[in-house]
Amino acid sequence: MFHRILIANRGEIALRVIRAARELGIETVAVHSTADTSSLHVRFADQSICIGPPPSKESYLNIPAILSAAEVSGADAIHPGYGFLSENAEFAEMVQHSGLGWIGPRPEMIRMMGNKVHAKEAMKEAGLPQLPGSQGVIEEERDLGRLAASIGFPVILKAAAGGGGRGMKIVREKEQLVQMYRTASAESLAAFGNGDMYVERYVERPRHIEIQIVADEHGNVVHFGERECSVQRRHQKMLEESPSPALNEKLRERMGRVAVEAMRKIKYNNLGTIEFLLDERGDFYFMEMNTRIQVEHPVTESVTGIDLVKEQIRLAAGEELGRTQKSITMKGHSIECRINAEDPSRPRPASSPPTTRPAAWACASTPARTSSTASCPSTTRWWPSSSSSPTAGRRPSCACGARSRSTSSRGSRPTSLSTRSCSSTSLSCRAATTRAWSRSCSLKRRSDHRRSSRPGDCAGGR
Repeated sequence: MFHRILIANRGEIALRVIRAARELGIETVAVHSTADTSSLHVRFADQSICIGPPPSKESYLNIPAILSAAEVSGADAIHPGYGFLSENAEFAEMVQHSGLGWIGPRPEMIRMMGNKVHAKEAMKEAGLPQLPGSQGVIEEERDLGRLAASIGFPVILKAAAGGGGRGMKIVREKEQLVQMYRTASAESLAAFGNGDMYVERYVERPRHIEIQIVADEHGNVVHFGERECSVQRRHQKMLEESPSPALNEKLRERMGRVAVEAMRKIKYNNLGTIEFLLDERGDFYFMEMNTRIQVEHPVTESVTGIDLVKEQIRLAAGEELGRTQKSITMKGHSIECRINAEDPSRPRPASSPPTTRPAAWACASTPARTSSTASCPSTTRWWPSSSSSPTAGRRPSCACGARSRSTSSRGSRPTSLSTRSCSSTSLSCRAATTRAWSRSCSLKRRSDHRRSSRPGDCAGGR
């Protein structure tokens, strides 16, 4: 088992990994930008290291800084969370070449599934059903008409390197095809640096069903049931639930069985999620696979009673799965709702409002250290005026990069990690958890929030 894990992420997922690691007796290292100095994940981790300025490309996407932080902190593994570098095969390879453990699938699995065209080809060979569509990417624009006619309208254009609904266009008429293709390709190029597109039949009124895969390094593979993510806005998931009300036991067993068989054939390892489209006739088709922990993983945890992040860590350390498919049972029903910060009357999401802090908070400037390579500007930490900083006794982190190292002990950090849920009836605590570095529990602040001794904590949510 690992001794110390560096978490290459921030926010809710970083806290989630910290909690799982603590329960396994593993120390954690948080990395953060200068804007996230007082973030919850920084305060709860055993160590914290600043890796750069606020822009993500200079901090959370800065591979050399993250690897340097792992070296100076003595970490022996890296957990990427979701987003940022979690599905970057080159990063996974560099982590392994540095002699560190990678908590996720092998780099070749990430690379295979990262390109949707390659993923579809691999899954077709592994036996997963496919929607009628182009064989590989569209090489010539003039081939579009012939391909679409052979598939039958409506069709959907998708970005080979895409995700999150970007670079995706539904085309119902031949006259729209070329213009939609150019628009989608340009959007994909801007978002992912790759304008390659493919086309497939569009399923009207589909269901979005995903199967949670768990596999060890010894060839054992099981699934932890399904999640339904059909309620979406702009191709972004809004509601996730398990079990799916659209599946009967026969269809559920069949989808899980073919998914597990496909993963055995490609020798997949660790956690992953296979996403299917389910049509009105009950036929399902492979869409894509995510090679990381999903945002909606608590839905599966709630109905199976199994901690998926702990499973990730155990399997990455080389332990055997220790479970059979028959041993996994689902009890109850779980639903997750996402809150999107946007103005629905506008064609694009509205910009975020300016950050505000409770008036009861006081500003305390922490004197900064300097390193041998660069000077550090002073960092500002915000704490409730009624209490001292919970990081008292810690050496302040250094804004110039990975050379600074926290010396906090287990005894000096906060002991509560109840950040995924709150007994408060307001939604403000959830917002504070996911954006703790910039917001407070102040959407509808109650008096017990004002009395809280730590920003982002609800007195009723312990």
